[in-house]
Parts: sequence; C-alpha cells; structure tokens
Amino acid sequence: MSEDLKKQEYSADNIQILEGLEAVRKRPAMYIGDVGIKGLHHLVYEVVDNSIDEALAGYCDTIEVSINEDNSITVKDNGRGIPTAMHTKEKRSALEVVMTVLHAGGKFDKDTYKVSGGLHGVGVSCVNALSIHLRAEVHREGKIFEQEYSIGKPLYAVREIGTSDITGTIVTFKPDTSIFEDTVYNYDTLAARMRELAFLNKGIRITLTDLREQDEKGNYLSTQFYSEGGLKEFAQYLDRNRETLVQDVIYFEGEKDGIPVEVALTYNTSYTENIQAYVNNINTHEGGTHLSGFRRGLTNTLKKYATDSGMLAKEKVEIEGDDFREGLTAVVSVKVAEPQFEGQTKTKLGNREVTAPVSQAVSEMLSDYLEEHPNEAKQIVYKVILAAKARQAARKAREMVQRKSVMTGSGLPGKLADCASKDPAESELFLVEGDSAGGTAKQGRDRHFQAIMPLRGKILNVEKAMQYKIFENEEIKNIYTALGVRIGTEEDSKALNLEKLRYHKLIIMCDADVDGSHIETLILTFLFRYMKELIELGYIYIATPPLYQVKKGTKAQYAWNDDQRDVLIQQLKGAGSDSSVNVQRYKGLGEMNAEQLWDTTMNPEGRTLRQVTIENAAEADQIFSMLMGDDVPPRREFIEKNAKYAKIDA
Repeated sequence: MSEDLKKQEYSADNIQILEGLEAVRKRPAMYIGDVGIKGLHHLVYEVVDNSIDEALAGYCDTIEVSINEDNSITVKDNGRGIPTAMHTKEKRSALEVVMTVLHAGGKFDKDTYKVSGGLHGVGVSCVNALSIHLRAEVHREGKIFEQEYSIGKPLYAVREIGTSDITGTIVTFKPDTSIFEDTVYNYDTLAARMRELAFLNKGIRITLTDLREQDEKGNYLSTQFYSEGGLKEFAQYLDRNRETLVQDVIYFEGEKDGIPVEVALTYNTSYTENIQAYVNNINTHEGGTHLSGFRRGLTNTLKKYATDSGMLAKEKVEIEGDDFREGLTAVVSVKVAEPQFEGQTKTKLGNREVTAPVSQAVSEMLSDYLEEHPNEAKQIVYKVILAAKARQAARKAREMVQRKSVMTGSGLPGKLADCASKDPAESELFLVEGDSAGGTAKQGRDRHFQAIMPLRGKILNVEKAMQYKIFENEEIKNIYTALGVRIGTEEDSKALNLEKLRYHKLIIMCDADVDGSHIETLILTFLFRYMKELIELGYIYIATPPLYQVKKGTKAQYAWNDDQRDVLIQQLKGAGSDSSVNVQRYKGLGEMNAEQLWDTTMNPEGRTLRQVTIENAAEADQIFSMLMGDDVPPRREFIEKNAKYAKIDA
C-alpha cells in the first residue's frame, strides 16, 4: 500500500487510548462546563463536532440533528462511519473504545485528522457517560453495526444488524436527569450553533428538526443551514442590523506557514466592535494568539495607509489600536493541527506560531483592498480619526470622574445605600428603577449584605452613543463608581479592574411593565458592551417581582404570572363562605411596601433571580444591535414575531 493511501485509511488501529472514563460522572462540570442548560446543549455540540471533523477531513457534507419527542437527540452524518473492527490493544470493537474510553479517538492520529475541534477526545465518550441511554449506529463497509449503552456502559457487544449502501454514523442519546438540572432542549440555542457551524464550514448542509411539536399543517419545525460564502456571509449576517460604512466585506482565505487562515471584515457606522474568533470551529471567547495577530495586522496596515495618505497630518491627531476597531465587524477562523487551549472549554488559544500568519494574512488582504478602493479607504480612515477624537474626549471625561472621586472622599455615589459587609463574595448591589422603589428597597433590605442604588429614569442607550458621552452620563458613572471598577484606561477603554469589584451580585430590579423592561434592556446593553466580564463571571442577575397580589380577608398570596393568579383565585374562593377575592396588579415596585418587597423579591430564602448568561456571543451581539440600534425594520419584525409572548400594559 502506498504512503498516501495509508494516510487516508481510517481503521480500528487509528484509535489510540489515553486513559479511562469514570471521572466524568463524578465531576461532569470539568468536562462540559456545568450541569445546567449550557452543559446540556454542550452534549449536542460534542457529537456534532465529530461529524464536523469528518467534514474537515473531506468525508462528510451532510449533518442532520433532531430533537426527539422525549428530548433525546439524534445526530446523523454521511461521513466514513466510526471504525467497528477489533482494536488491537483493547481486544474489543473500536466503536466501543471510542464510546466508552476517555481520551480515545482518531483525533490523536495526525494522518487521520489534520485538524480537529474535539482535541481532547472526551467528546462522545463524555456524552455517553452523562446519558441514561445512547445508541450508536454505524454504516460502513456495506454493513450496519449498532451498540447501545446505559450511563456509559455497553449493554451488549457491537453487532451487525443489516446491509447498507451508504456510510455514516447515527448517534441518539438521552441526557441523564440525575446529572442535569434541566433536560429540555432549546431549539433557538441549538439553531444558533448550527448556523455558526454552517458559516464556518462552507458547503456543509446542516439540518435541525424539532420533533416535539407540529404546526397546524402537521409539519415539524425544521431549519436548514448552508453557506456558500462562508465567513463573508457570516460577517454580513452579524452586521445585518447595522448601517454599513462600506458595502464590501473584505475577505481573505489561504494558508500561511502551513496554517489555514480565513478572515472577513467590514465597517459600520456604530461605535462598537464585534470580533468573533474561532480555532477549528471553536469560538475562543477570550481570544488568544490568532486574535492578537488579527489586531496587529489591522492596526499596522491601516495606520501605514493613514500616514502615507496624509490624512493624519491634516487632522493632527494621535491614533491607537482601539480607534481602528470602532464600528468593526470581523470573523477570524484558523485551523491548527495541535491547538493549545486553556482547558477543555477552549476559550483562549496559546499557540505563538499562529500570530504571525494571521497578521500577515490580514495585512495582505487589507493592503490590496485599500489600494483598489480609495474612496472606501478614506471613509474607514476618517472613521478611525473620529474615533481617536472621541477617545481623547472620553479620556477627559474619565479624568473628571477620577478627580471627582478623590475630592469626595470615598468616591461612592450619594444615592448609594451601601451594605455593611466588605466581602464582595457575600455582597449584592440592587440597581432599582426610580427613587420611590429605591426608598422602599432601602427600608426592606438586609443591611448587612444588600446595597441599594436607585436609578433616575432611563440610562443612556450606549448602542447609539459615542464613548465620551457614555462616560459623561451621570447614571453610568454612578454604576462604575458604586461597583468600584475603573472607567477604563487609555490602553483599553473597557478594561475592568476586577480586583476592586465590591459586589459579586449585581441585581437589576425594575417595574414589571413596558418601561421597566426597556430600562432592563438598556442596562443589559451597557453591561454587555462595557462590562462583559461581569456577565461571563455569572455576577449579573435580574430580579423577578410578582405581578399580582391575590388577597382574601387578611390572607394574601403572590403570583408571578396569569396562570398562578387564576389558581390562587380559585383556591382562595374555596376557603370559607365569603367568595370575594381581591386581585391587585403591581405595575410598579413602589406599590409594594418594604415587607412585601423583601418577602417576594429580595429575600434570598424565597426570591427568584434570573442569571444573565451569554450562550453565543455572535447571537447576543446582533440581538443587542437589533433591539437598541438605529435600524427600525428588523426591530419591528422581531416585535411582530414575538408579540404573542408580550404583555402590554393598559
């Protein structure tokens, strides 16, 4: 057999074993992040990533994902099929080895997969360990093989069950309810990831189908994701709710120093940057060497063009790295044979050899574009110059805040009613809508660990404001000061000194009406754009005050939705001869007294807090842009689509 054929062959002996499996069930969060909704959906991504790896190797172009009626998941692909022959070392089927042994797979064999997302080999075996039942069906070599497992253990040996004229793997699994807090899958969450994978792997068709519910015509909800343009279409998708500065998407695809690099970027008229960076299809939220390379190439190339064109000399302004990224939307994707990630969650790339190839690729593509499109180049440089001027104004605004803090002693806002505890881990800050509700909250709180800061009216919409305007806004300055974090630095205007953070719970508490929801969204937009680290650390929460008080005589109970209200009405009507029940609709927090607010919304023993998380950074960015930006049609479409879920106050 020739050397080339040996490299292409995918046989049982390609499967290499590193160690055993039992630890997964004992400490699942170490392998999938957590046992909440995020970890539940991560199971699907691990199985799909195996199919994507087959696609990267050139053997798969169709992937079908189904949410079954019982909330189990089926993933089907048309790849080569997992090997089923006997593994030489293990003396059992390679399929069983892959499914039951941690760190076992073809990903460690460079001849089998050049690049892979599932680097550590814990993917499908981890899914198996955390599933009450899993079935693997393999179509390979003209035959069909199957094996079933329960909590990671095979129920029988791999067996042949028929013949087949196709190849591929079908995996169906049902998560273990004793491991996960919730086992109900969210269609939109899975759709966001499938869409992302389709953009990152052009030419691959991914279908997501929900078999749990049919429409009036008997059809199941199903979406097909397919992209011919890849990252170019991804950048356009991310920017679809913003006003474009240049119509083009600047694009590069090629190989530098043996590393495949793909980059797409464009500019819009907003004041925020949106850079999504990927390594082997994995979204590296914390960046890494590939992102550093992108920023270096972008900054050096644009700065050289701005200098050579003479535009900088005319404006007499100093520009810095952040200035080049205002209004920038970009997607960076690299494929690395042996990526060095920080842990299994893969949030930051550490390979130093990646920086230079990405920087070189960005420099080449951007230089060519600027030379060939002089008018668009001037628009971009002018945008950079305006950003530099705004940054200088923002620096002055920051300095004013810092000076004011020094002159006022502790520097804490006057409206802040601080807590006695100085331990951030047990302290929580309530951002409360309005002085009236703020006063009630101050009376009802536990002063030891609960701090209250009322907000006057609606804070600034940061999505449509220049940075210096944001730092001049009184309410936003008060939030920064109360939290104890710095208002950025000259090097990084959004950097937070988290070691000074005074509270590990920031709770947004607004009225349960339309205005309250708007204020919540404004605060969340600000936090997402300027304090994203607090969201990523799990420090941001939304309080859930009740909508109704249902009262009969001296007996009062609370309801958080219409169904609860109706149940309480019926229960109280049945108690005693008097059937009169009084229902009060709370339109504002100020309608409750201090005791009621404590009992329903602030007491840790009985309250419900909704934690704010970011499941998909790209989706979150476009949602905030759509809801809070200037483009009205997408917002109207969103409201019309979701109107059935809304409650409109009279």
